[in-house]
Amino acid sequence: MIKVILGIKGAGKTARLVEDMNLQAGDPTKDVVCIVRGKRLETQIKPQIRLIDISDYPTSGYREFLGFIAGICAKDYDLTDVYVDSIRKVTEVDDSEQFSEFLSLLEPFADANNVNVTIILSEDPASIPDGVRKYCN
Repeated sequence: MIKVILGIKGAGKTARLVEDMNLQAGDPTKDVVCIVRGKRLETQIKPQIRLIDISDYPTSGYREFLGFIAGICAKDYDLTDVYVDSIRKVTEVDDSEQFSEFLSLLEPFADANNVNVTIILSEDPASIPDGVRKYCN
């Protein structure tokens, strides 16, 4: 399952993400990873959550990021949840159509591997393509 937390800057998206991650981390059957650029969430998330600073790895763009997620799943076969704080910062791409294409590739991969993926997208909800809208709640 893929879920996109959508909203403009300052709308509380990261707080929702942190709350959900920490809730999942309290469940001993969950294996949770959070991918972010930088270490800003380090003090906000529970220690059971694996925090990955994407700037430590040579990736750019959505295709490479999908490969990065696949690599995490290959190493950690019991992974249940992946959280991405600010997809545009993580991928360094500011294009909603490319993000929509990324989601269409990520969805079958996530389903096949039984991984829930939650992604923050900072954008005005009125301007997103339908390919992204279907993942928003």
